[in-house]
Amino acid sequence: MTFSITARCAETGMFGTAVSSSSPAVAARCAYARAGVGAVASQNVTDPTLGPRALDLLAAGATAAEAVAILARSAAFPEYRQLLVVDGAGGSAIHSGPNALGTWAGARGENVACGGNLLADPGVPAAMVAGFTDATGHLGDRLLAAMRAGLAAGGEAGPVHSAGLLLVRDVSWPVADLRVDWTEDCPVAGLESLWQIYRPQLDAYVTRALDPRAAPSYGVPGDE
Repeated sequence: MTFSITARCAETGMFGTAVSSSSPAVAARCAYARAGVGAVASQNVTDPTLGPRALDLLAAGATAAEAVAILARSAAFPEYRQLLVVDGAGGSAIHSGPNALGTWAGARGENVACGGNLLADPGVPAAMVAGFTDATGHLGDRLLAAMRAGLAAGGEAGPVHSAGLLLVRDVSWPVADLRVDWTEDCPVAGLESLWQIYRPQLDAYVTRALDPRAAPSYGVPGDE
């Protein structure tokens, strides 16, 4: 019921995850990233503990492939899970259990891993990898280019209703955590609209957290 991407920006070291699903509030259960460590998507009959566990393994020195192998051996019901991991060196790995729903597939490259289940076409993840690789600019832009490519390749077999975008960089909190938790319209298009509003303000929100004295104007009544 989900297709997603985890990725790393080789130039900035930023990590991100983008995801869409027919289920509500998909990003709350499936999208994980940690600054300086990696990005993870845990999906398909979702076990939300796998995201933090994978990030802990990466933080302890495991590669993406090692983290996926450990969790495939040790997690409960791995035959039902999908896991996409990108590590701090740009390594990527995917686990898809044989009980993944419907048509499922994964594709990966340096700095990127994509996967999905209940897909309209098994080529969706490969199209997402190509969309990400061919795109330029901010990691958020590239993640959304991959999501558009996934939709163009067929996306999920039925209509999707939720989507999310998670970005981390050189601070301990997500610098973007944008979600469309339910819509009858295209949630990826809604997410793109949110991103276009948020992107110009992203750096300012980081500055306000680190040093309010250097914060730019809020642009609201009463702000001097």
